[in-house]
Amino acid sequence: MLNNDILRRLRYTFDFSDSEMMGIFAAAEHEVSREQISDWLKREEEPAFKKCTDRELAIFLNGLINVKRGKREGPQPEPESRLTNNMIFMKLRIALNYKAEDILEIMESVDFRMSQHELSAFFRKPDNKHYRECKDQILRNFLLGMQYKIRP
Repeated sequence: MLNNDILRRLRYTFDFSDSEMMGIFAAAEHEVSREQISDWLKREEEPAFKKCTDRELAIFLNGLINVKRGKREGPQPEPESRLTNNMIFMKLRIALNYKAEDILEIMESVDFRMSQHELSAFFRKPDNKHYRECKDQILRNFLLGMQYKIRP
């Protein structure tokens, strides 16, 4: 799944304005311009489209955590230079303070059934024997279910 798609879906789900998006980046101590945000939100076929890097999406998600949960004491976490769907899923879970039951309910709302064990496998460390890679389909369904819940 493209980082730009994730950014676009989150903006729509939470109905963020350009200023709010800039504020979220600022909450992670990173400056972005309205033009950068506009270019990231454009469709791939548009000439001004710019690809959102893993690092930029990580900064946005860290900022979202700071906005939704409050800034952590001490130095801010360093944004990851390489993001996986598991990391994106985890950051969204933290930002929205979702418990396993909340996520399972969201997934069920889009007719995607999974067990608590399957879900917990996404949030394990990659070297854990029960770790499972989060595929695009699962992240896409979670974002869609979240959209239905937050913006019915």
